[in-house]
Amino acid sequence: HLAAARPGRSRPLKPPIAALDRAAARRAAASDSWPSGHILPRLSRLADHGFLWMVLAAALWATGTRQARRAAWRGLGSVAAASTAANVIGKGLTSRRRPYAAIPVRSRLRRVPRSSSFPSGHAANAAAFAIGAAIEMPSLAAPGIALASAVGASRIATGVHYPSDVLAGTAIGAAAGLATLRWWPPRP
Repeated sequence: HLAAARPGRSRPLKPPIAALDRAAARRAAASDSWPSGHILPRLSRLADHGFLWMVLAAALWATGTRQARRAAWRGLGSVAAASTAANVIGKGLTSRRRPYAAIPVRSRLRRVPRSSSFPSGHAANAAAFAIGAAIEMPSLAAPGIALASAVGASRIATGVHYPSDVLAGTAIGAAAGLATLRWWPPRP
C-alpha cells in the first residue's frame, strides 16, 4: 500500500496491481459455474504437496521408455527446485494475506493454507513439472501447460491466491524447469 492518501479520505492509495488482483479474485469468487465449484477444488487438492506431479512422473516411468523416464526425472527435479524457491524462499520473504480473508468464496477448500499467499507454490510446481517434462518429451508441452494452467486457475477459484501470486509462481516454476538445462543437458 502506498502511504499517500487521497485528499479528503483517510484510506491509503492502493497500487494498481493490488486493485486488479482484488477485482479478479472477487470475480472468480462470484463465479458459480460447475467447474469452478466441483472440478477446480478437487484439482487443487490433488496438486497438494506435489502429489499430482508424483503420480504423473510414476505414469511416465511406468511406460518403460527412456525418454519418458528422463521426462519424469527432469519434471520432479524441476518441482523440487521450484518448491524450494516458492515455498521456502518466496513465502519466507513475504507475508501477503490470502484472498479468502477478505473475499467470500463459494468453493473454498476444506483446509485453507496459513502460509503467505505470495507466490503460489502450486503454480510453481505445476509450471516446473510441465516445462521440465516437456524439455525431454516435447509432445507433453501442450497437455502439461494446459494442466498447469488449470492448477493455477484452481488456486484463484478456491480463494487461496490472487492472480499475481499464480503468475509469480508460474514464473518461478518455468525458471526452475529451464534451469535444469544448466546441470542436466537434454538428450539429442
